[in-house]
Amino acid sequence: MKTDRFGGQHTSSSEPAIAAFEDAVTAVAAHKPLGDSINIALENDPDFCAAIALKGIGTILLAKSADISAGRQIAKDARACLKRLHNGTPSERVLVEALELSAGGSMKAAADRVEDHLILHPRDFLAVKLAHALRFMSGQPEKMLATTATVLPAWSDDTGGYGFLLGCHAFGLEECGHYREAEATGRKGVTIEPADAWGLHAVSHVMEMNLRTDEGALWLEASRSLWPKCNNFGFHLAWHLSLFRLEQGDHQSVLELYDREIAPTPSQDFRDMANAASTLWRLEQEGVNVGDRWEMLRDIAVNHRRDATYVFAALHFLMALVAAGDHLAALELVDELHASAERRKGDQCAVAASVGAEMARIIVATRIETTTGRSHDLAGVAERMQMIGGSHAQRDVFLRTLMMTAANAGDRQQLDAINRIRSNQRCTDRFVGLVELRLTSINTSDIKHEMSEMTSSTMFH
Repeated sequence: MKTDRFGGQHTSSSEPAIAAFEDAVTAVAAHKPLGDSINIALENDPDFCAAIALKGIGTILLAKSADISAGRQIAKDARACLKRLHNGTPSERVLVEALELSAGGSMKAAADRVEDHLILHPRDFLAVKLAHALRFMSGQPEKMLATTATVLPAWSDDTGGYGFLLGCHAFGLEECGHYREAEATGRKGVTIEPADAWGLHAVSHVMEMNLRTDEGALWLEASRSLWPKCNNFGFHLAWHLSLFRLEQGDHQSVLELYDREIAPTPSQDFRDMANAASTLWRLEQEGVNVGDRWEMLRDIAVNHRRDATYVFAALHFLMALVAAGDHLAALELVDELHASAERRKGDQCAVAASVGAEMARIIVATRIETTTGRSHDLAGVAERMQMIGGSHAQRDVFLRTLMMTAANAGDRQQLDAINRIRSNQRCTDRFVGLVELRLTSINTSDIKHEMSEMTSSTMFH
């Protein structure tokens, strides 16, 4: 048994295979392209079990139905490899078992399994990063933070991946509202490991939640040299910069960022769709004409109209369909979310039943009047929104939509309730003022309409 520099244990004795796998783990940690590292590891040792499992996990986390099917086959290959290795090492076993559970729709159980492993093997960095990702996608920031807090005492400055671990810990701290500690931890992690895009972005999250808009923009602008070295996470960093520009009211800069660095080319990746769709949606909420930019997103989203595999992804694809005016495809996706909710099989079916299907109806109701016949518990949806996964910053587009829906309905009680939920995460921003103006406008219009009706009726007496 050999141990790589990130604490992973391998049955393989091939030094080239282990070196290539270390490159793969580095890429995962830094959100860089994997390149050929996994293939090189398998070329040097076809039974390099961790490489097979990591390939499968990466496929599953793409979160599309076709990817899940492919991931299930890779899970079978990984299990067969593990059997040939006489059950392998603890690191190999946990990766294969987490892959199998995730492929079966149980990301939370997969995270549980990985965290059990970390009790005995707290320096296994890939396991930490995997648990972090699974909890992130499952909307469980408290458990995300608990994992890094539990393993950190076993680490030191010279432990392989320490800077990256601090980046994960910083993000968990931020999502749980511990902003001062999150920023200090994130800055330390980036100092130790300058390639840590995740830690860098954790600090930007702190600045956004605290409304340190100008400082946040400068922080991200200073990191631009890192963006091209990332995989599509570079688009996400540009998206974060756009949030600061939006708060500054610089809509033209947001549109330029969108065209150049957020959505420069079509992409089927749900993370890219989340960046793109939420940017345009926010702009339109503020009255900005985004031109024909929805059309490219619609062409992508229509391919996912029957895929409710991951609710977070489905809701962003739905926004693109609704905004582009493809109401037929949008309603197909709503039906898929309803069907998923009724199946109640796996983590995401439960998310669809609790919040996803209802949020989908609300999104569609923003553009299709025929769907507004039922009332919505907007504040209740806001309370449960964390279940869909992602970050506070990413989910904010849905909270904004719920606030705007309440304002359009003239519902002060629900608007205040949603705003209280949102205020637990972030300082009051300019969007709150825009919604208040909208509510005032709606209520004033209603009063004028009622007065007009009263005047008309008295004229006939």
